[in-house]
Amino acid sequence: MRIKINGRDQDIDTGSLTELIDQMDLPPSSLVVEHNLRLVPQDQWATTRLEEGDVLELLNFVGGG
Repeated sequence: MRIKINGRDQDIDTGSLTELIDQMDLPPSSLVVEHNLRLVPQDQWATTRLEEGDVLELLNFVGGG
């Protein structure tokens, strides 16, 4: 299915946010997910199903000084 991730169209095979984040090898502890203009708490990633045309923004926060 085709979805938009951080402004880019991408074809994916996964069905949930958790599966996508695992597949992309992103660190969940520092990640914020916006799904179709709605922030998704981490405890809802496994039950948030992705569908054709969805729009995701994945924000990875990095500490530093």
